[in-house]
Amino acid sequence: MKKVLFVMAMAGMMSFVACNNNKTAEPAVEENTVETVAEECCSQNAETIENAVEEVVDAAADAVQEAIAE
Repeated sequence: MKKVLFVMAMAGMMSFVACNNNKTAEPAVEENTVETVAEECCSQNAETIENAVEEVVDAAADAVQEAIAE
């Protein structure tokens, strides 16, 4: 009788363990390669440089126009 109860207890424990075996899937990780990160970085730097160059060119053009007007 003890053996039967022991086997039933083990079967019950195994069934409880099997019921909670639902592992959630890990969220997909976005892969950023070095190239994509470099492209984003360089495009931001390029825009900053272009804006700075435009400001310098505009200032130089204004200075030339003022010099001509004098």
